Amino acid sequence: MKIQVILGSTRQKRFSEQPGNWIVKKLQEKGIDAELLDLRDYPLPFFEEPASPNSSPTPFTNPEVVKWTQKVAEGDGYIFITPEYNHGYSAVLKNALDYVYKEWNHKPAAFISYGGPAGGTRAVQQLKEVLLELQMHPMRNNVHMPLYWSHLNDQGQYDFSLIEKSGDGLVEQLVFWAEKLKPIREELTTPSK
Repeated sequence: MKIQVILGSTRQKRFSEQPGNWIVKKLQEKGIDAELLDLRDYPLPFFEEPASPNSSPTPFTNPEVVKWTQKVAEGDGYIFITPEYNHGYSAVLKNALDYVYKEWNHKPAAFISYGGPAGGTRAVQQLKEVLLELQMHPMRNNVHMPLYWSHLNDQGQYDFSLIEKSGDGLVEQLVFWAEKLKPIREELTTPSK
C-alpha cells in the first residue's frame, strides 16, 4: 500500500512542506510506504483539453500530464496539504485534480489544511465536493492548522505537538480505508471472463 502526500501550493516561501514532511515521517514510522509529491515537479499547463479525462476518447499526450497521471495511479490513498486562499484552495491543486480521473477513483483522501482562524476548513470543504465527483472517498478525520504562523519558533518551525493526536486519527482512518478499498478497486478493474 502506498500513500501519496500532495503539496497543494507552489508559492515561494510556502508553509506546506513542513506539514507534508511531518505526515510522511508519521506514516513511515508506522511502516507505511509514503511519498511526498510536490506539484512544482509537475508543471502542468492550465487545463485546455477538449474533453475532461472521464469522457476523453483518447488519453492526454502532454508529457507532464502523462507523468502526473502515472504517478497518481501508483497511490492507494492521498493526503492533500492545502492552504486556504480567499476561502478556497489553490488553482494549482484544482488543475492537478482536473487532469486525472480514473486513477483517483475509489481511493480515500484526507487533508491537512492551514490558514487564518478557520485553519483551512473552507478549502477542505470545497475539495471534498470535487473529490466526490472524482469518485474518491474523503475522510472525516483531518488536521486543521489555524493561525499556523503564531505557532512557529524562532527558526520558523511549527510546533507539531499541537496536532499529534489529530495526525494519528487522520493516519488511522486513511490507512483503514485504503486497505478496505484496494480489493474493491482491483475487482472493478479486473476484466470479466
